[in-house]
Amino acid sequence: MIEATLPDSGAAPAPVLSPPGERPTLVGLSRERLTALLEQAGVPEKERRMRLSQLWHWIYVRGAEEFGDMTNVARQLQTRLAEHATLARPEIVREQVSADGTRKWVLRLPPRGLADRGAEVECVYIPERDRGTLCVSSQVGCTLNCSFCHTGTQKLVRNLEAWEIVAQVMVARDRLGDYPGKSPPEGAFVPTDGGRFVSNIVFMGMGEPLYNYANVREAIGVLTDPQGLQLSRRKVTVSTSGVVPEIAPLGAETASMLAISLHATNDALRDELVPINRKYPIAELLEACRTYPGVSNARRITFEYVMLKGVNDSLAEARAMVRMLRGIHAKINLIPFNPWPGTQYECSDWAQIERFSEVIFDAGYASPIRTPRGRDILAACGQLKSDTEKMRARARLMLEEQLALGTD
Repeated sequence: MIEATLPDSGAAPAPVLSPPGERPTLVGLSRERLTALLEQAGVPEKERRMRLSQLWHWIYVRGAEEFGDMTNVARQLQTRLAEHATLARPEIVREQVSADGTRKWVLRLPPRGLADRGAEVECVYIPERDRGTLCVSSQVGCTLNCSFCHTGTQKLVRNLEAWEIVAQVMVARDRLGDYPGKSPPEGAFVPTDGGRFVSNIVFMGMGEPLYNYANVREAIGVLTDPQGLQLSRRKVTVSTSGVVPEIAPLGAETASMLAISLHATNDALRDELVPINRKYPIAELLEACRTYPGVSNARRITFEYVMLKGVNDSLAEARAMVRMLRGIHAKINLIPFNPWPGTQYECSDWAQIERFSEVIFDAGYASPIRTPRGRDILAACGQLKSDTEKMRARARLMLEEQLALGTD
């Protein structure tokens, strides 16, 4: 077993660990962690910079899945690396393809200890004419309990490590054939326009990214490294429900785009829809947005607003939003509510959504209505929640019933 450690600092994420007797994967690791692994694998200090550059290129540019694929790495080092580590990705438990081309993957992460059976997360790929957007998760489950969000009904299990976030991108690129000179796997979706298949990353999957800020920050560093995955920081968007203390550091340290899950224009309603508002009310949240590092007309903050019939969709709410956001470089994404089993809410009528949008647009703000994507596979906004836990629970219940009846 290898442990990749970083210099001790208060904000540093936990080390990447693997269970006793198991080899960790190098996929998703930062330069610092890869350097530490090379040291523990016995690579001499004078060689580490060169070997790091080689590994970085093969992992993140070429998508290597075996050390033997690394043709400019000495065979002796390939063997040594294989003794200490792998290039494994998280296991794809399920892949679903929507009628509109959206793809959802349920991924099982490697166990983190003897009692860990492997947590599961979901990520979603949304192909569009001018981009390919990957929605990644930052936590296993969620702790926010937003009343309209299906993901919020799942208990928080743990934060994802930085490498586990990056690995979601690697899995998507594997399945999309998004590597130069590498044949895509059977059944992969391969666009024919010659562009990057994964061009945009949004932290809008399972979990609250700013409750896992250190790992999100490290993951963004890997995703935007100019010698690796090469994603533009302007094409990485972090969505938060309003963890105010981490908003300024996010802008200063990652230069990523910011999205705010707003959904209401007054504290009373937002307390109900987005309970974190009780800790960080709207006034504090908006002040953090006004002072977000780098915000400008070219780098506007996106405010996400889910349209709930009879709850937050009146024209009075639209006018209140215009007044509330005055002075902030912003655009407002209006999101038709995506129903899920057991929800108490309904989606606003389309005509009402359009009227709501017109009020905001007439005030000078962009107010696009987000086209629902992946509804048929529960991959749309607010619907991510792995059903594997429910399947396991049903299996355990059946086993307990069999044992109680004395059958097998």
